[in-house]
Amino acid sequence: MLFFSITIFAQKPADYVNPFIGTSNYGAAFPGPIAPRGMASISPFNVAGPQNLPLEKDSRWLSNPYVNENTFLTGFSQVNLSGVGCPELGVLLLMPTTGAVQTNHLSYGSNYSNEVAKTAYYSVNLDKYNIKAEFTASKRVGVSKFTFPKGQSNILLNLGLGLTNEEGAMVKVVSASEIEGMRSVGSFCYNSPEDAYPVYFVAKFSKPAAKFGVWKKPSKYQGVEAQWMTYNGKTRMMDNTIKTVVGDSIGTYFSYDFDKEETVEVKIGVSYVSVANARENLEKETGNKSFEAVYKETYDEWNEELSKILVEGGSKEDKTIFYTALYHTLIHPNTLNDYNGEYPEIKRSKIGKTDGTRYTVFSLWDTYRNLHQLMSLVYPKQQSNMIKSMLEMYDENGWLPKWELNSTETFTMVGDPASIVIADTYLKGIRDFDVQKAYKAMLKGADQMENNPLRPGLKDYIEKGYLTTNDRGPVSTTQEYNASDYAISLLAKSLGKNDDYERFKNRSLSYRKLFDKNLKLLRPRLADGKWYEPFDPVSGANFQENVGFIEGNAWQYAFMMPHDIKGLIKLMGGDKAFGNQLQKVFDIKQFDMANEPDIAYPYLFNYLKGEEWRSQEMVKKLVAAYFQNKPNGLPGNDDTGTMSAWLVYSMMGIYPIAPGEPLYTITTPMFDKVTIQLDAKYYKNKTIVIEREVNSDGKINKIQLDGKTLNSYFISHDDFVNGKTLKVIQN
Repeated sequence: MLFFSITIFAQKPADYVNPFIGTSNYGAAFPGPIAPRGMASISPFNVAGPQNLPLEKDSRWLSNPYVNENTFLTGFSQVNLSGVGCPELGVLLLMPTTGAVQTNHLSYGSNYSNEVAKTAYYSVNLDKYNIKAEFTASKRVGVSKFTFPKGQSNILLNLGLGLTNEEGAMVKVVSASEIEGMRSVGSFCYNSPEDAYPVYFVAKFSKPAAKFGVWKKPSKYQGVEAQWMTYNGKTRMMDNTIKTVVGDSIGTYFSYDFDKEETVEVKIGVSYVSVANARENLEKETGNKSFEAVYKETYDEWNEELSKILVEGGSKEDKTIFYTALYHTLIHPNTLNDYNGEYPEIKRSKIGKTDGTRYTVFSLWDTYRNLHQLMSLVYPKQQSNMIKSMLEMYDENGWLPKWELNSTETFTMVGDPASIVIADTYLKGIRDFDVQKAYKAMLKGADQMENNPLRPGLKDYIEKGYLTTNDRGPVSTTQEYNASDYAISLLAKSLGKNDDYERFKNRSLSYRKLFDKNLKLLRPRLADGKWYEPFDPVSGANFQENVGFIEGNAWQYAFMMPHDIKGLIKLMGGDKAFGNQLQKVFDIKQFDMANEPDIAYPYLFNYLKGEEWRSQEMVKKLVAAYFQNKPNGLPGNDDTGTMSAWLVYSMMGIYPIAPGEPLYTITTPMFDKVTIQLDAKYYKNKTIVIEREVNSDGKINKIQLDGKTLNSYFISHDDFVNGKTLKVIQN
């Protein structure tokens, strides 16, 4: 008798990730490989080519190295940002070619085909050269594999091209199989040039080149245009040189003469400290490991992280958008420190050292609303290290971070968001950081009226209760300060600082002074207290200039005080008036799924007894409309994972409704079962399970925690994580 054994391999969470999601519709994601929270990443670079204007990067304000619709590729950048709103990094462009060496990217660029993108891997065929290019990455090293045809083949490293608005580089060919150097980057969102800083690199080739050299283009043009304009002056070619070359438009080439198809692997270690650290990062992380070995290690690390949330039921498409969103939340904040723990401190006057992880890329105006709450729930150790990183920045810079990038504080956007993140984290029981130092830092940002880069206009805010039209975005900035003050009040109460609790709680309600009871909207006031005229509540959407608001209008900020929804209901005249005004935001198409101020609005119907079904319907409708398994499957810029975090929460059926407050509101889960693994260092239970029981029309009829019925659509963080099963029962 014969017995046949059939093994069915279930797909792992990492297998569902589609890195092409968010590479169109200004999602600003890139499809290439990165390790979880990696420093190094590889992206195809296709935003400078003949099918578009040479100045496309600046003319269209592209902040990403890759757009899915583009068809012409000029290299593969080795350090990149995901889901940001300003161009930066996208440098160290590696490019394989065949035939004679060319140094102009518009000449050596190529059309491409057969793109494959999956967790920790990207590959593409370069049609012009019949080259297959494959990529993977460890935490601090990008690994490339090029399969060349017979004949002369070249690997170019272009240090002039990039997304950054900075110029300047240094390179040295160490040997026929190694390059070292530096590229200057910085000036995020066109900040001052003194914020430029270096990214160091070491590149090692698996085969020594038959010929190598450095090129340097003459600097006829000054400014960012230099890297995008063709100059007919003579490019200097320095063959077989091992001297150090410095300049704006420089690069290296390694040439081979193959008598049959051959493969060359290139490992590029990066560091923000030194060339020596870049070399150590390369050796310690990848050493003599093959491309396949590095890929497997990074894939396994991704799968372990993504498996912290396991979903059952739902379609393959549902799982794809869910796990891709979770993947996007694990890119930024990312690792800044080298393998040996060293990192540049803010202001870059010293090199610091950590035993943990020093994180960077804190797009806090976005991420304070949901991403950090997700980290606290599912990845609390990472979140703890993020708070410690923020406190180190306070030590180095005198202020908590606002929009920090590679130890450069850009002070981009408005508000004081770090205070919200720190309070939220502490109140969720993650307390292995110096809370007294954190509280002191929060008070400095909240109370120092002079020379305060975190809270411009603070004097008016404290004395009048609001910023005036003399300040930037006075209404929305007042709301941001209110949100931070509410979070500070909650932390003060937890620490027994009752006077501060009362003071900041009262401050958090000052938006009421900007409420126009006739319009039932907030509107700006002049310095003398009079309403600003003329006032158009719709003006300001889609990044239009607006006197009162930042990146939005009066409708999109109408409910951005989630810490005081009950007070707002009273201001508006009761539940019915509130519900009508909230519904109107959607009916007149002023809700913007692609921007943060109104991101929680779909959940606000949960505050109205009997109207909770509206939240359930609205969330399902928005997920279906804006989040899909296609390149334009994000509603817009992912904002370093904020849009993706919204989707993760929404598909699980809970949402952190009031930033700073350890509270979730509940809607319909989009999977039959969601199992969240809990970290034993921070939570007593191993898991918390969310289940749905579906019958007829899909409206929630009952919510139970461990069999006991909840009497509202809200649950505290403590009750949630200390329970075993949250069951959502539909009619």
